[in-house]
Amino acid sequence: MEVLDLSNNLLESSIPSELGKLDGSLQFLGLSNNTLSGVIPSELGLLQDAFVLLKGNSFNDRAPLSLCTLRSVKEFDLADDVTLCPDERNSLSKFYDSAKGAEWTDRTNWLDEYASHCNWTGVTCDDDKEHVKELHLANNGLSGRLSERIGNLTSIEVLDLSDNDIKGSIPKEIGQLSELTYLRLSYNAFTGTAPEGVGELTKLQLLQLQSNRITEIPDIIRLNDAEYGNSTFVTDCGVPSAFNEAPKCEHCTMCCEY
Repeated sequence: MEVLDLSNNLLESSIPSELGKLDGSLQFLGLSNNTLSGVIPSELGLLQDAFVLLKGNSFNDRAPLSLCTLRSVKEFDLADDVTLCPDERNSLSKFYDSAKGAEWTDRTNWLDEYASHCNWTGVTCDDDKEHVKELHLANNGLSGRLSERIGNLTSIEVLDLSDNDIKGSIPKEIGQLSELTYLRLSYNAFTGTAPEGVGELTKLQLLQLQSNRITEIPDIIRLNDAEYGNSTFVTDCGVPSAFNEAPKCEHCTMCCEY
């Protein structure tokens, strides 16, 4: 069977998980505009390259993560529903993939089909359990690259990804995190130029970028060092240096020779 379209009927109760067993044959599943309720079965996320249409029903619980992120299916018509598919959960999923999450030291609950992203290891959310406030994954075996979707965590205040092996450039989207007060990306393998947007994070109190391969530091007005002292703004700068031209950092509270 390639097409199963039961849209615009009076179907009730929950969707049977057995529909997921049609993986490999079913290309279109239409159950929209019925009175279905309950939990959307995660097995539907196994329908490779299928169109899954479920709008117009009464689902209240979170949809399976694999459906929301289109991990296997080609289209899921509720993917933009922020109640069923919270955007920050989707963004953290992309962050996980980009940073090779399957190889992390501790990845408890990450990519669980139904668990709130606020229960994923290293994640702390606000009291309403909706928005990420802190992400602590220091020394946790991260590698790969830092996804630009990190910029979707617009309420985050603390981001600590230090002591890992993340490569590539620091995405410019990190400059969108206007609530950020604490940013540690030190002891990784970042390269290139630190994005200018970091210099516009007006609430930033701590910035540590040392022990990477960053060749140019943004022009940041001296951060308030009342709380963190010499550890407030630390990068690789000064001499001796492993760089042909040592990076300069006028407002750093400490330079680490590299």
